[in-house]
Amino acid sequence: MSSASEVIVSPAHRISVVVPVYQGEKTLAALVDEITALASERATPAGHRREVTEVLLVHDNGPDASDRVIRDLESTHDIVRGVWLSRNFGQHAATLAGMASTGGDWIVTLDEDGQHDPAYIDSMLDTAMAEQAALVYARPENAAPHGLLRNAASKGAKVVLRAVFGDGDASVFQSYRLILGDVGRSVSAYAGSGVYLDVAISWVTRRVTTSPVRLRDEGDRTSGYSLRKLLSHFWRMVLTSGTRGLRVVSVLGVVLAVLGLLFALYVVVATLSGRELEAGWSSTIVVVLLSTGAILFSLGIVAEYIGVAVNMAMGRPSYLIVSDPGRGPLGRRTPADQ
Repeated sequence: MSSASEVIVSPAHRISVVVPVYQGEKTLAALVDEITALASERATPAGHRREVTEVLLVHDNGPDASDRVIRDLESTHDIVRGVWLSRNFGQHAATLAGMASTGGDWIVTLDEDGQHDPAYIDSMLDTAMAEQAALVYARPENAAPHGLLRNAASKGAKVVLRAVFGDGDASVFQSYRLILGDVGRSVSAYAGSGVYLDVAISWVTRRVTTSPVRLRDEGDRTSGYSLRKLLSHFWRMVLTSGTRGLRVVSVLGVVLAVLGLLFALYVVVATLSGRELEAGWSSTIVVVLLSTGAILFSLGIVAEYIGVAVNMAMGRPSYLIVSDPGRGPLGRRTPADQ
């Protein structure tokens, strides 16, 4: 039996790092060297003990020799393991596959191109513990090295999602993220094909926060995202952000119907006051507005029923069971707190 004065030391946070690999032949070795150099058990600036227990490199069947690099890294580093996909499925699917293969208390996802500095993992963990957040996104303090047009398009897309579809979390979405292991593995199990990863995570996380980082230059590596892929990426985010987009149809129908009624009222008032209106024009506008509003409102109702089926097809869960937060990674204290 332990004495009352004995200090119980919380176990170190075990971190799994997931890297989806598409064109990593030139950058992957340097990135893994950085991660493994920081892998041993150590204390974060806030005093939380942590260690990187595994690095999962998910081969997404890109056009270069990334598979050879992954095999070399597996033979060189004990904690590195390859996850092999049957064909190219895309970054989000590769990330989900890697998350499903982890066993750590926390999962860190980052890009293969060296843009994300692994040194920020410690500060992201400190942020998660300080704010008791199950999900921490990197918050870049500098502009991403993608060029002015692509950065502007990315910001514009997030503004559209936040303003039009009411998805406030879209403004913080980043591929550099720290997520509670239980949540990440559960998301990878239920998320349907084509679901935007960050939207799926937002369905089941009770608290999301950010941690400041500085992005690094990608060097001479060519981006794997063409304009077509970027547009497809944005559209998938829209379609998987929920049924709010479908409700826009209903709202538009109501707006047009109200305009039709107001214009009809104007026609009546104008006629009673003796004002001359062009024959046939007023009644045509009223009929068009009212009928269009009725049609769009009806389509909106049908869309809501479709939305229920869409959510079911996406695999959106009714609930998610996790371990007791007070006894899991979020409940661990630093030695200074004990």
